[in-house]
Amino acid sequence: MSLTLMTYNIRSGGGDRLEAIGRVVAGPEPDVVALQELRGEPPLGALTGMRQFTARSRRGQPVGLLVSRRLRVLGAGRIARPFHHAAAWVRVATDLGPLTIVSAHLFPYWGRVRQVEAGWLAGFVTGDAVLLGDLNTLDPWGEHSVSLATLSMPYRRRHLNGRRPDTRATALLARRGLVDLYRRCGRGQAWTVPTTRGGGAEFTEMRLDYAWATPGVAGRFSECFVVTGGEAESASDHYPLVARAA
Repeated sequence: MSLTLMTYNIRSGGGDRLEAIGRVVAGPEPDVVALQELRGEPPLGALTGMRQFTARSRRGQPVGLLVSRRLRVLGAGRIARPFHHAAAWVRVATDLGPLTIVSAHLFPYWGRVRQVEAGWLAGFVTGDAVLLGDLNTLDPWGEHSVSLATLSMPYRRRHLNGRRPDTRATALLARRGLVDLYRRCGRGQAWTVPTTRGGGAEFTEMRLDYAWATPGVAGRFSECFVVTGGEAESASDHYPLVARAA
């Protein structure tokens, strides 16, 4: 059997978009969903029929994970570091063997803080593991200067390291040996923000949402794609990202 993972920033708790978000989540029939911006701890578990695990944040918004009832949960918790938002993890028994899956949402405003938070994640995501989430960081392989130039300076500054595009957090993950699954087996549209009708004036077309895996796990993934169209265009300002393993 295959394993389907999803990451989705639902934008400030979802509000009156929750039912639409639930339908977008259900579409690819994911086994585990990493969620960000769970303001008010919306009951997406009840809406989707999945088990919900939430990590609260003292300064930002909670993050969490939804887990299919077909998978046995071996453990769950939060990463005990002072993330601005939070980082949640579950360990599940899958057809690939036991797998740790992390949901994270990195600091939105300063690249240096994101780099520190990415280091905490890299120290935790070892063995058989996948890191999912909104990393608020451009990838270290693309050319981003032209697209960033379309943003007003207050928003552009979030993604600059001096005058250069800031890729420190994702570059750190790559140096630590994690594999960017979209880069490995992605197809179709790469950018995950903004959606066409969900807001996101602070974005240009950017890839901010990622699925990373440790090397021993990454080779099992054969497909990674952004969910677009239908209610995904208005349910949030982010598109969901899906990764599938056989």
